[in-house]
Amino acid sequence: MASTTSNSQQPKPVLPWRARISISFLCTLSDAARRSNGTVNRLLINLLDLKSHPNAAPVNGVSSNDVTVDASRNLWCRVFSPTVAAASGGALPVVIFFHGGGFAFLSPDSLAYDAVCRRFCRQIPAVVVSVNYRLTPEHRYPSQYDDGEDILKFLDENRAVLPENADLSKCFLAGDSAGANLAHNVAVRVPKSGLRIIRVVGLVSIQPWFGGEERTAAEEKFKGAPLVSMARTDWLWKVFLPDGSDRDHVAANVSGPNSEDLSGLDYPDTLVVVGGFDPLQDWQRRYYEWLKNSGKNVQLIEYPKMIHAFYVFDDLPESSQLITQIKDFINKRISELN
Repeated sequence: MASTTSNSQQPKPVLPWRARISISFLCTLSDAARRSNGTVNRLLINLLDLKSHPNAAPVNGVSSNDVTVDASRNLWCRVFSPTVAAASGGALPVVIFFHGGGFAFLSPDSLAYDAVCRRFCRQIPAVVVSVNYRLTPEHRYPSQYDDGEDILKFLDENRAVLPENADLSKCFLAGDSAGANLAHNVAVRVPKSGLRIIRVVGLVSIQPWFGGEERTAAEEKFKGAPLVSMARTDWLWKVFLPDGSDRDHVAANVSGPNSEDLSGLDYPDTLVVVGGFDPLQDWQRRYYEWLKNSGKNVQLIEYPKMIHAFYVFDDLPESSQLITQIKDFINKRISELN
């Protein structure tokens, strides 16, 4: 790992060239698409956000199909099924996955997220439901949380859209970055959602996107970090949160002064993933501590040499390691229920 050579030079992570190129492209794209008036150039985004089609015929042991939930708000999901596990006839857990992108970018059919969900599906194995929720700034808080909750209600009432071996009594919420923020807020809503079949038994929170008015030590240290620099996240919070709100709103500073009391809530066992080069890491650790202090079962995994969103780069050994640890978390949780 690169080290500091002077007091003014921050350490930098060592990344494969393909990851560096991809990150540079994503940063350039998001910066070009964000307008100073608080809007997004969707034409540019749609032109450059390369898409992957669903595959009814298995590809590398995974088949996929898209399911429309509410066409009026473009709410849909991509369902990934592991064909080898299906042939064995055993019941599979269901992972409901919410993608990252600051609530403003990307979708389940973006190449990177299609690939990530295929890996989860094949290697856990599990039925993975990747959710296309509404994006900001066109749709602000709480649209994304509403969409996440509505996906669970839809699956609860429409069991037939999933493979026969999908076990909705062993359902896990999962997400990365903004998607992990969304997963948390859906988990908070679940006890009051009136679900009949779905039972949420775990939550996988990969480098969750939380924040606040305070500038943490990690934010200052890595203020110019790729993807989640302070300038980018400040803009994204501004166009997501209700008008007049600051970053101590409960949607951003989830464990801060306006936090909800989780002590009496049936909140699922949680795995929190943190990266050592992620500017958001202090907020993520506070989230972990907050859950622990609220009496919840929570586990913290740290990757000291990793940046935000490292898991999407399959040529990083840590990416494969993370999937193995998620698999272990899910299997351990299932064994506790059996």
